[in-house]
Amino acid sequence: MIGDESLAQGMKLFAGNANRELAQKIARELGVELGRCTLTRFSDGEIRLLVDESARGKDVFIIQPTCAPANDHIMELLIMLDAFRRASANRITVVMPYYGYARQDKKIKPREPVTARLVADLISFAGAHRIVAIDLHADQIQGFFDIPVDHLYAGPIIGRHLIERGLAEEDVVVVSPDVAGVGRARALAEMLKAPIAIIAKRRPEPNKVDIVEIIGDVAGRKCVMIDDMIDTGGSIVMGAEALVKRGATQVLAACTHPVLSGNAPQRLQDSVIEEVVCMDTIPVPPIKQFPKLRVLESAPLIADAIRRIFHNESVSELFDDYR
Repeated sequence: MIGDESLAQGMKLFAGNANRELAQKIARELGVELGRCTLTRFSDGEIRLLVDESARGKDVFIIQPTCAPANDHIMELLIMLDAFRRASANRITVVMPYYGYARQDKKIKPREPVTARLVADLISFAGAHRIVAIDLHADQIQGFFDIPVDHLYAGPIIGRHLIERGLAEEDVVVVSPDVAGVGRARALAEMLKAPIAIIAKRRPEPNKVDIVEIIGDVAGRKCVMIDDMIDTGGSIVMGAEALVKRGATQVLAACTHPVLSGNAPQRLQDSVIEEVVCMDTIPVPPIKQFPKLRVLESAPLIADAIRRIFHNESVSELFDDYR
């Protein structure tokens, strides 16, 4: 294996404004400094970028989740990609802990866009050679790219936290809040050696949910609800209430991406949920933090993936025991 000295010499790590704190943590894990670049605005609001060091012939990694404000952060990313492509970088890898615009990943009604594919095309065309993402909203998004995609999973990190809390016992059940998330729930359930349950629901419109049925036995059990993101919190809170009505003794919620729009923090704090576990893929400002929230670090996982990509080693080996 190539040593860390050659890692520092052969690669450059840069970050946009989306999650600078996470980028700093990743840089510390890798033992490198964040590259120097300046992102400012022209007087009319247009984004202005200045890269303050050479990237010629280097493997460049750009850390930029496309979280809110998504349009600004996507545009920052595209501008950075264009800059490094024109600066003769050897290879440009986009590290997107959170992939925004992922929820429109297929046509359901006439004249709907497939926005997840549109964003993938924009990133590829701007000059990305590889993508690293954590827990995409739908696995099919990997196929929207014509470049390699390394899909990382936060489940093992969340699972270890739950095991430390003693939630790997016979009276634990892992709950998928919808049918689409069954694979995610199954992988966590295998790690916790627990059964799974499924909440069948319908969405009459975006960010609205109706609980139809709960499939599985939750009475007298501790329930762990797992999803890729929590946005308004409505789906998770209603699901937790339905589980308690079915006899669940305790409900915890876990997700990878804490979107937490609107009054979601207060809604979750006031709910029957005992703890909300999430990753730091999206920054959680003080105004969105609440006592029940527990944020876990993703920097060690991302840094390990970056190190493996740079050394041309397998990334999938990180998850041989979790899929």
